[in-house]
Amino acid sequence: MTTPRPLTNDQLLSRFQALDGFVREHQALWRPRPFTQLQLPWEAEHPALAHWLRQRSLEQAEAAHNHPEQLEAPAPFPQLAKQAGQLSEVGELPSIALAPASHRLNVDVPGRKWQQIEAFASHLDFARPPQHWLDWCSGKGHLGRRLLQADRQRLTCLEFDPTLVEAGRELSQHHQLGADHRLQDVLADDAAQQLGPEHTAVALHACGDLHVRLMQLASQQGCRQLAIAPCCYNRIQAPAYQPLSAAAIASGLQLSIDDLGLPLSETVTAGARVRRQRDESMARRLGFDLLQRQLRDEDEYLPTPSLPVSWLHKPYADYCRGLAALKGLHIDHQPDWGALQAMGWQRLAQVRNLELLRNLFRRPLELWLVLDRALYLQEQGYQLQLGVFCEQPLTPRNLMLLAERH
Repeated sequence: MTTPRPLTNDQLLSRFQALDGFVREHQALWRPRPFTQLQLPWEAEHPALAHWLRQRSLEQAEAAHNHPEQLEAPAPFPQLAKQAGQLSEVGELPSIALAPASHRLNVDVPGRKWQQIEAFASHLDFARPPQHWLDWCSGKGHLGRRLLQADRQRLTCLEFDPTLVEAGRELSQHHQLGADHRLQDVLADDAAQQLGPEHTAVALHACGDLHVRLMQLASQQGCRQLAIAPCCYNRIQAPAYQPLSAAAIASGLQLSIDDLGLPLSETVTAGARVRRQRDESMARRLGFDLLQRQLRDEDEYLPTPSLPVSWLHKPYADYCRGLAALKGLHIDHQPDWGALQAMGWQRLAQVRNLELLRNLFRRPLELWLVLDRALYLQEQGYQLQLGVFCEQPLTPRNLMLLAERH
């Protein structure tokens, strides 16, 4: 079995086109959301698979959540899983030997975040040694300080939150590192002035519009090197996805905000208490969804607002009455609250298991999005490498773009 390799310039378009064909062909399987629909359109076409998934428990769904491709489910599940896995295969980027972190830089950084910083930094294998790091959406500048390896290197950190800018400035002074922490809204018109040809711009998990903005401005301003680990593709100001590359524009695949959330549905970090609260909240909402369909005499999902965690401590009847009041609905009868709550939990088990088919398309869709970014940068004159920088348990958002102009 050959070890997968990172994708480079001459492989980007062919992989994108193969993925594009796959996700477009199977839109009927990954677009519908089990949480909002009592019956999914694809169930009529694949009744054996639908029945098999619906009879499984919530615990079984949870166990398969991160690796649905391992399920021995009825057709066409195994075939789709195999194809999705092959199309999503991408190797680890070349690693470099990092000098040990000095000055106790990892103090005050959460352990998982520091591990991500270490992994990201150890894969910045550029042809020319960077001279001036630009930490984009830097927060307190933890990543930038870790990259500042040589006396001749400089570091500029751009951050929107003045509290984080000041905290970062104090940390850099404490560690006696010459970092320039600047208050900057990277979406503002004047952000372009912060970038130039001398910069190596880095962005570890900058969300949606923020990392796209970096790509656009860095291309315009002639930055010679870029390293981006994208995140939160759905955090955009536009009402739907705006493709970047010529290939993605030509594809015609239209992605809604909901669609863009699919790659982010994989969770590896939530603790047991957070998972219990999430399940309780979803089961309660799914029970209320059955009630609101009766009250409105409409078999359609009704979006409801985010609620404080304290609502989970309310008796279920009070929870539903409060939510109905928020949506302007009148409960004109006495429901069987216990039965309704039980049906919510039953629906949650079915939803989570039905989502396993949709989850087969998480990584293909994410790679489609990252390849769109890679192809855009290629069109701007960059040489590209696309690969992973860490294992999935550390962060599911482990894809990284290295771009360099020679």
